[in-house]
Amino acid sequence: MELPKTYDPKIVEDKIYQLWEKSGFFNPDKLRKRQKKHYSIVIPPPNVTGELHMGHALNALIQDILIRWKRMQGFKTLWLPGTDHAGIATQNVVEKKLKKEGKTRFDLGREKFIKEVWKWKEKYGDIILNQFKKIGCSCDWSRARFTMDDDYSSAVKETFLHYYKKGWIYRGERTTNWCPRCATGLSDLEVEYRKEPATLYYIKYGPLTIATVRPETKLGDTAVAVNPKDERYKKYIGKMIEIKTVLGLAKMKVIGDRSVDMKFGTGAMKVTPAHDIHDFDLGEKHKLGKKQVIGPDGKMTKLAGKYSGLTAQEARIKIVEDMKEIGILEKTEPYIHNIARCYRCKTVLEPMLSNQWFLKMAQLAKLAEEPVRTGRIKFHPKSFEKPYLDWLKNIRDWCISRQIWWGHKIPIEGETDVLDTWFSSALWPFAVFGYPEKTKNLKNFYPTDVLSTARDIINLWVARMIFSGMEFMKKPPFKDVYIHATILTKEGKRMSKSLGTGVDPINLIEQYGADATRFGIAFQIMGSQDLRFVDDNIVMGKKFCNKIWNATRFILMQTKKNYSKSILLHSSILSTQRQNLTSTDRKILKALDTTIKSVNNDLENFRFGRATHTVYDFFWHDFCDCYIEKSKSQMANRSQQTQKILLYVLLTSLKLLHPFIPFITEEIYQKLPIKDKKKCLMIEKWPII
Repeated sequence: MELPKTYDPKIVEDKIYQLWEKSGFFNPDKLRKRQKKHYSIVIPPPNVTGELHMGHALNALIQDILIRWKRMQGFKTLWLPGTDHAGIATQNVVEKKLKKEGKTRFDLGREKFIKEVWKWKEKYGDIILNQFKKIGCSCDWSRARFTMDDDYSSAVKETFLHYYKKGWIYRGERTTNWCPRCATGLSDLEVEYRKEPATLYYIKYGPLTIATVRPETKLGDTAVAVNPKDERYKKYIGKMIEIKTVLGLAKMKVIGDRSVDMKFGTGAMKVTPAHDIHDFDLGEKHKLGKKQVIGPDGKMTKLAGKYSGLTAQEARIKIVEDMKEIGILEKTEPYIHNIARCYRCKTVLEPMLSNQWFLKMAQLAKLAEEPVRTGRIKFHPKSFEKPYLDWLKNIRDWCISRQIWWGHKIPIEGETDVLDTWFSSALWPFAVFGYPEKTKNLKNFYPTDVLSTARDIINLWVARMIFSGMEFMKKPPFKDVYIHATILTKEGKRMSKSLGTGVDPINLIEQYGADATRFGIAFQIMGSQDLRFVDDNIVMGKKFCNKIWNATRFILMQTKKNYSKSILLHSSILSTQRQNLTSTDRKILKALDTTIKSVNNDLENFRFGRATHTVYDFFWHDFCDCYIEKSKSQMANRSQQTQKILLYVLLTSLKLLHPFIPFITEEIYQKLPIKDKKKCLMIEKWPII
């Protein structure tokens, strides 16, 4: 059976994916009886707002390599796909759509707005899952889940009430991160800090001078804090000082606290408990009052006096002018400040008092620590364990409520807030299997084997899944956490569609094919946590696919007379007919053995790039450049033996290559003259030595 002269991925890839889906082998229930051990991965659920980007493509490739490898090793493999409702992100997208129509969510009301979100989800929510198919992901689509499915919502309700009955969930007024645009509180981990130029204002506070970048919050001060070790200010601690302000004279108490940084500014710090999270803690500790001068809409409140109704930025300009006029602004200087922005809409946050629901983290942090400290969960690279554990030492209670409409409503009567998206995402490794019901899926596939994810959500998601698994399932949710690289541009910049620095993997697939794209990405995964992406490797991947195709065409032409004969097993070649092997035969078989061992070892240790390099070098250089060339001279006297070795090495190479470039390997496998051929290469037996 001959292959066409050239390999065309556009003709092959859709056809092969249909073959896989029709076979049913993505579903572990349809795999052969020999596959008894279970192996599972749950996909990090992308937002329903999303489309495939290079980070998704990299992570999907890593998971697919592992799943295809384990499936061929004889495991009942499950790669469970799904999407996240992504509360704030999805609500923002739908609100933008409404804005173009001249409407707001308030024009529709809550019930009609939620219907609009569901319509949007039905239309656009599965785009990224379909794009995963384009790259060749072998997920069990029959088990695809969504975090707002009815049974998943039941799991969210069950876990909330579990915590609530234990007294670990409480409602209270605290200073939290507040997004004026989204009109909701955020957890500490949803804050995106950007270093931006700002101004540091030095302001007279009676006998003291304080420095601040937010003079508008000065109107909400209820104390001045100094470090008790600071010799400059010891005499003021515990005393009341009189201060001239833009709203008139005021009296302020000076408190001593070791948390004050003596080196910042003047070493004296204004305390604004209603508008700073650190100051709130100081206020609770020293029993200070709270004065909220900025409201949820980002405008100054009545307590701001003549500045009431101005935005915080407008008030800042006016207050600075007035401070100059009354002579209390000593000086200003440029300052690079970490500006806190909403991680979704990028609006500057205004920390303020609000009533929120919180989850106590003291005991849960211990649950998250234990499996990592004892080695039941291993991070790869191991260097990520320390920052993970360090964060758990200083963890704050988690603000789990959001003042938006899209999401899981807090299951308390009369409550209108919804839960933080990450609260439901934290349940993903077991809620997808039917928890709280004791399902067969839960028994077979929990705990999962590997989590592959990005470093920026280790605390947002990984830690929360671990303590959730320990609390509700009494087992860690996975055994290994692989932290994949961050893909940057070739200049080392962040990839971003809005900045024009993004690379669309779907465009790469259209241009070069899925296998070439997969190969080019895998080839670059060499251990560094920053991967500078270059198209050159995708081009190399395309050339490699052509090399495999052409080598196969040559081999099939040489062996077409022996199509009725099966390929000898490797053991037969090495034992019963060892005396008939030439030195060239022995050399290629030895190189193949070495390659098999190396690839297996690398995949066991998550060295995907090294495995890709190894099998590439073997096939291109050892097999094509050396053995195939030398086989031409052996054909005259040893045609049958040489043909069998050619076919054997080709088949084994296709198996080794399949997890990395599955389409072309499957297409070629379907054309090979093999007795007792399996329905698909993806369920062939994996090579071992």
